[in-house]
Amino acid sequence: MKVRRAMPARYGLFLLAALWLLVVLPLSAVAAPYAAYVMDARSGKVLHSRNADTRLHPASLTKMMTLYIAFQAVERGEISLDTKVKISRHAASEPPSKLGLKSGQRIAFRYLIRAAAVKSANDAATAIGEALEGSEAAFARRMNRTAKALGMSRTTFKNAHGLTESGHLSTARDMSILGRHVLYDYPEYYNLFSRRSTNAGVREVANTNRRLLGAYRGADGIKTGYTRAAGFNLVASAERGRERIIATVFGGTSTSARNARVAELLDMGFKRAPTRVALNKPRKPEYVPGGARKIVRASGITRTSLRPRLRAGTQLAAAAIATPAAPPPAAAQASASGVLSSDIQMALVAAQEVPVEAETKPIQTIVASNSSFAAATLRPAMRPGSSTVLALAAETPPENEVVTRLSTSGGHQWGVNVGRYTSRYNAERALVTTALAEMTTLEGTLRKVVKKPTGFDANFLGMTRDSADLACRRLAARNISCLMVGPAS
Repeated sequence: MKVRRAMPARYGLFLLAALWLLVVLPLSAVAAPYAAYVMDARSGKVLHSRNADTRLHPASLTKMMTLYIAFQAVERGEISLDTKVKISRHAASEPPSKLGLKSGQRIAFRYLIRAAAVKSANDAATAIGEALEGSEAAFARRMNRTAKALGMSRTTFKNAHGLTESGHLSTARDMSILGRHVLYDYPEYYNLFSRRSTNAGVREVANTNRRLLGAYRGADGIKTGYTRAAGFNLVASAERGRERIIATVFGGTSTSARNARVAELLDMGFKRAPTRVALNKPRKPEYVPGGARKIVRASGITRTSLRPRLRAGTQLAAAAIATPAAPPPAAAQASASGVLSSDIQMALVAAQEVPVEAETKPIQTIVASNSSFAAATLRPAMRPGSSTVLALAAETPPENEVVTRLSTSGGHQWGVNVGRYTSRYNAERALVTTALAEMTTLEGTLRKVVKKPTGFDANFLGMTRDSADLACRRLAARNISCLMVGPAS
């Protein structure tokens, strides 16, 4: 009887244990979403796609972008491979996989690159971001600017290493695009991804992708990734003869299963890709600087005005309007709007200016009504023959001429670029707001939107080299990004 009574209790314990296992079942047992993408690296043609535009966790595939920016920074002279980088407490505290860097330690930038590329070290990736942008948050903003320039339209980065973070997402298509740019934009560094091991300064580290590199003929990169939320990810590239294939997998269930699937996709790519195809390398984007684009708007009426010196010979016109019987309708209307009457008078003086002879007195004093100051103007010596030129000009005044656009000849072959945008509308809007913010140097230029493979360029054209340089410097002072566009651009 005692045994019979114990049996239900034992079954109850088994049932309770089963329920407990279901509750505490690790998230890793739940398969991550699967996605795959295969392309012909030479042409960029898509050979296979499945869930390729689904936004998923990229894990350490993120480090491809971290390394791309590191290569870009070395190329631009922002940092050298031998620069000693001081490791922050934040970088040293990153979880594995890691190189084991210590807070306060100094290590050459080249070793951080090696550790991030081969070992997939999180502490090295964070140290790269902090060395280039000062903080991981600022570096993430640069990552996103670069992703946009590369055409990675569905990617958002939040950190330099790829550990799971809300909103840190990408797609199989975008990561394939990034891998192709790493291959063609910085071929001098690409050999890093095929090294089975490398010296990372503090120790020798092994490649996280060494199994596929050793098992698949022609494989020479690129990057692995794993987190519980992402599953086992891989962007792989292989070359056989004249053919090169890039295959990407998200959501593998294990390292071996992921590698097997990538091998199948690479085989599929080599079967579908033509043996001969014209090499069409992706366009290497220009560096996109940081900083928010600010448009300066007037907050009220200006109460003080810096007046240019009046030209000699305007004293007659000034005297004529010094004591007007009644203000002109336009002037009265402008005064009512809050514009200084003295500014109106100065405009009228310039409009009524008359030529004078060379014997005019060298110093003139002009006093305008409703104005509290007098301006003394020195008359410069006239050039030889200028009296004749002025007389001819007065006798045969030129007809009014309307200029619709500047010619790009005669040295006006330069321009400035104020950004690349995802739509023509956004580019045109940027041109208008920039022109309003910097009217002095951009007045009279030709506003033009140029369609590029990765977006729409907003350009001001028809400038000289000096005027383009001045415009860029003035825009930079307003925190507006600007790049000079030369005749060959």
